[in-house]
Amino acid sequence: MNKFLRALFAVTASLVVALPAIPVRAQSADEKIIVSGASGNLGGLTVEALLARGVAASRLILVSRTPDELKAYADRGASVRYGDFTKPESLSAAYAGGSRMLLISVGGSGEVTATALLTRAIDAAKAAGVKHIAYTSYVGLTRGDTAGRAADHQATEDALKASGLAWTMLRNSIYMHGQIAQAARWVADGRAVIPPNESPIGYISREDCALAAAAVLSTPGHEGKAYDITGPELIGVRDAAAIASAVTGKPIEVVQGGADVRPGFGRPAMAFTTTHFEDVTGRKPTSLKQLFEANKAALLTPPAPR
Repeated sequence: MNKFLRALFAVTASLVVALPAIPVRAQSADEKIIVSGASGNLGGLTVEALLARGVAASRLILVSRTPDELKAYADRGASVRYGDFTKPESLSAAYAGGSRMLLISVGGSGEVTATALLTRAIDAAKAAGVKHIAYTSYVGLTRGDTAGRAADHQATEDALKASGLAWTMLRNSIYMHGQIAQAARWVADGRAVIPPNESPIGYISREDCALAAAAVLSTPGHEGKAYDITGPELIGVRDAAAIASAVTGKPIEVVQGGADVRPGFGRPAMAFTTTHFEDVTGRKPTSLKQLFEANKAALLTPPAPR
């Protein structure tokens, strides 16, 4: 897992324009950073981003339901601990000694809602002495979208604000990696269908979300702020198909679909971009064209039959 994450992080880092490194703020040696869900995709990439920024492994507290997967970081000096939101008794010890924490959003578990699980983590972090939590939220909240899963994000943001802890909201847009498989199908079919009532999305790479999280955790001045972490451009089916065609050299016909076409994921509240990623990290976000170019072989590989 760790080798995979390092490779994935390295690929994305190679896509962005090289800019001077942002120095890590001066922090006392005992000020430690907690990453929740550190063995997951976003958590693991954030750990790699923190290390790349020069944060010593000894300053990291990595919490996971599967801590054995983090042995490589433990060997480098990180504190690796078991913690499970569904077992709140495990959280106080998991967060002990930490000052700043990345709280990665989760879904509900059984009859326990996502907000209830995340509130347990917030309460445990406060009891353990954590001072600042950065929470991975949803970009549509900025434009008032609280439907469906967004309601959990809004409720969790409210709980974090009410906790009395310093907070930062990382309102991430939709990961662009899902477009790779979609584009491969368009290339294979030679055709892309625009769903009714489509709304474009400012897709962001997961690696860029990790870079933003690492910057917030390791530099000052982010308390009390909500950042909309988006990519550089709004992308709809027509745009994505044109990029896929240009990268692969394969023609893709774009047609408007009817009512029988499965609705697109985009919602109007997500149809905007910001410079927040660049403001926080000092670098440009990865574009869909860059991602497609880095994954050209995948775009040219026929997908499995549906």
